[in-house]
Amino acid sequence: MIHLTTVLAAAENIQAFCQIRNWTFCFIGGIAVQRWGEPRLTQDVDLTLLTGFRSEEGFVDTLLQSYSERRTAAREFALANRVLLVTAPNGIALDIAPGAFPFEERAVQRALSWPWSEGHLLTTCSAEDLVIHKSFAGRNQDWAGLTSSASLRVSTASSTFVRFAPNLSLCWN
Repeated sequence: MIHLTTVLAAAENIQAFCQIRNWTFCFIGGIAVQRWGEPRLTQDVDLTLLTGFRSEEGFVDTLLQSYSERRTAAREFALANRVLLVTAPNGIALDIAPGAFPFEERAVQRALSWPWSEGHLLTTCSAEDLVIHKSFAGRNQDWAGLTSSASLRVSTASSTFVRFAPNLSLCWN
């Protein structure tokens, strides 16, 4: 069984890798759910890495010099599907999405530091951006988390961006 602290350590590893290079990014997926939603088991680390369009190759190549591929032809897969599948040094799966769309840029700009333990910070997307990421993923587990009444703490300061209607359906203003 994978323990959360091992996943968070993998997140810290890739975060340090990005920060040393002055790359902009934020954690999405299970790491962000740990912060904003009901804690649940997560076995991998998902992040958006701002690369822009037509410059993904340099980022992917740099990452592949330090992280092991999780599939054959990971580079080609990443460039075709906009997700690089690699493994952190501690064995945890990393799903790195090259970000370029305006929503991804804004999500990274709005990202916030999360002190998950004393002396340990991770940069996660906002609760509102997590709702959008999970909505677009559209998997059953994502919808279950979004429709649970206690699953997401969306700040009132951004209620004009994303809000829940009384029936818990997702609304964009």
